[in-house]
Amino acid sequence: IRSRWTSAAIRRMPGTRSAERGAILVVRVQPRSSENALVGWSGDTVKLRVTAPPVEGAANTACLSVLSKLLDVPLMHLSLVKGEHSRNKVVRILGLTEEQVQARLGRPFPL
Repeated sequence: IRSRWTSAAIRRMPGTRSAERGAILVVRVQPRSSENALVGWSGDTVKLRVTAPPVEGAANTACLSVLSKLLDVPLMHLSLVKGEHSRNKVVRILGLTEEQVQARLGRPFPL
């Protein structure tokens, strides 16, 4: 299956955006941390810490699990679009809009 997202399009993406079927979120993951936690926002990127090591997809699974709990959506509504072997990941979230994702992750809105 070919993804409609090209590498150039992913790099140009803002931190969150509405997709045809949900929202897209750019995440920076720090594996082997002491706890699973949302660190905050760095520009348009969400920073997460996960306890899992970056071995055999364990950190990817932990990242999606933490996001699932923070966003209060089922794990099956989250998918990794890009970044399987990188700290920088692009995650698709089904069933939520960009505004809902930002609100649930505590992103301050510009006034």
